[in-house]
Amino acid sequence: MLGLMATVRTSCNRDCPDACSLLVTVENGRVTRLRGDPDHPVTRGFLCERTTRFPERQHDPARLTSPLRRTGDGFETVSWDEALDDIAAQLLAIREESGPAAIFAYRCGGSMGLMKHVTDAFFEAFGPVTVKSGDVCSGAGEAAQEADFGISESNDFFDLRNARSVLLWGKNPHVASVHLLPLLKEVRRSGARLALIDPVHHRGTSLVDHYLQPRPGADVALVLGVARRLFETDRHEADAAEYCDNFDTFRTLAMARNTQEWAALAEVETDELELLATMLAEGPATILVGWGMQRRANGAAIVRAVDALAAISGNIGRPGAGVSFYSRRRQAFDTSFSQGLAIAPRTIPEPLFGPGILAANDPPIRACWISSGNPACMLPDANAVAEALRTRELTVVVDSFLTDTAACADYVLPTTTMLEEDDLLGAYGHHWITEARPALPPPPGVLADHEIVAQLAPRLGLGAPFTDDAEAWKEKMLSRVAGQGASLADLREKPAVRNPEAADVVFAERVFDTPSGKANLVTELDPDPPEAPEGQLMLLSQSTSKTQASQTRREEQQGPLVARLHPDSAAGLDDGARAELVNELGRLVVQLELDAKQRPGVVLVDKGGWLSAGRCANVLVAAACTDHGEGAVYLDTFVTLVPA
Repeated sequence: MLGLMATVRTSCNRDCPDACSLLVTVENGRVTRLRGDPDHPVTRGFLCERTTRFPERQHDPARLTSPLRRTGDGFETVSWDEALDDIAAQLLAIREESGPAAIFAYRCGGSMGLMKHVTDAFFEAFGPVTVKSGDVCSGAGEAAQEADFGISESNDFFDLRNARSVLLWGKNPHVASVHLLPLLKEVRRSGARLALIDPVHHRGTSLVDHYLQPRPGADVALVLGVARRLFETDRHEADAAEYCDNFDTFRTLAMARNTQEWAALAEVETDELELLATMLAEGPATILVGWGMQRRANGAAIVRAVDALAAISGNIGRPGAGVSFYSRRRQAFDTSFSQGLAIAPRTIPEPLFGPGILAANDPPIRACWISSGNPACMLPDANAVAEALRTRELTVVVDSFLTDTAACADYVLPTTTMLEEDDLLGAYGHHWITEARPALPPPPGVLADHEIVAQLAPRLGLGAPFTDDAEAWKEKMLSRVAGQGASLADLREKPAVRNPEAADVVFAERVFDTPSGKANLVTELDPDPPEAPEGQLMLLSQSTSKTQASQTRREEQQGPLVARLHPDSAAGLDDGARAELVNELGRLVVQLELDAKQRPGVVLVDKGGWLSAGRCANVLVAAACTDHGEGAVYLDTFVTLVPA
């Protein structure tokens, strides 16, 4: 009907800490306006650039609207019945012949919606099958905080107003947490001091009073230098030994070198160590931990060192203080219908996806089901990931577009976009939960993930609960908090409801969820940063404010990837020159952008480039796991820059 217009409230389900509430204006079946909900306490009426541009993706003519089946080097359109009948027959045969461990069901963070857990439960009921372990995004940091405090959790989002100092440690809020920006500006106007610690120069420098640009990977040395200043001037918390296990051991680590030696190792000035020590000692101080530094080989150790620094300085368990890495986005929801690793017959660490599948034996991985992810360009050793997917007997990819991963599939099943979802959302940057409501119906021929398994279930001998609708699943997931003001009806009355189970101040009274009830300080640390081989540069792949991981339009994947670096590291090449980044895994053509504000010895590229467009930095990143948590070692990659 011409002139039909409606505005619908829904939620952003993309992999971002903010989980915004959205107001979507739809006219004649098309999104004409997308804005942040002004009544959501965190969204506050504005959106990031990535989400503001989402209507382009929603109405992209490349959108898939029918199942695809591989035919040689291409695909043909088939009906849902044809696709699901054949997929079901192959899955049943593989389970009968090799057991369910021969099937790998992989789900990542392409959507953070809680309804995606239904697919997990489905494959547990059919199997259980092989699943991933670890987490390429946050595995090391979460494991570190769980070791230190029992859980990885943060104070309330607005508790930052109680801080006298804020340390953004490796965090770029203009890219990773844009809804922190108004709050950071507010607390600075109120008199709090802000410091940014990051080897990469970015817009975050405009937010702060002090900027430290240490050597990449030198965070442990920096922590120990600051800790030494606190210990040698007797400015640590007086009773820290009473609520911290291993206090004396950590002190010994800090005192192993003098302040000048720690500063030299971190490549900062000694007065910069004193600055951070003073900010922590005069607290309360909040440390906002970025996700990049835990994507190193010693990523968990780095976060554990920062945790220890907060603990010994008294910046834990009190208003305005803490080490904020993660908020438990699933805490309010009952997802006990999916048991995950507890019942999996086998796991493959997510960072080892490609080599892990190729090496799997007894039984080999014969089938892969991929949802909410594009591992062929987003995971380490991207070429091995693509090879692993192309060489299975059956690879099924659930996606809205023909991604690099979908291009490796035998079947591609079209699914809903963010604006068509019926779902629930928590956030990992705050404690507000929301409902996602379809702002517009999906195109004919497109099914939501839970609808796909609902249609597949009877073909595999499964029935309820997988044939339940989204409403029933959402009621089930909210059952624990429904009586605390967070029922489905409550979520529909407001833009968001604060998780009633989340504390305003985590670890209040300095009681921790560890076996001893004390903070468990790290006892072993290697403070030496990674050394670049002669003539090589450290490759740092960075999130960008323009795109959400690999979710971009094909037009934006034209030409070589831009590589930013200091002029002294450009091997005599000019700004705008084409070059190649080369290591033992592969080669990547880039266009140079010289930037004197960056540290020499480092080359910066955007993450999310497509493998098919020759823009994928992960062809150069080795498949390896962090020291704990099975995170990906994205940032300890070294390359040689050569003329193209």
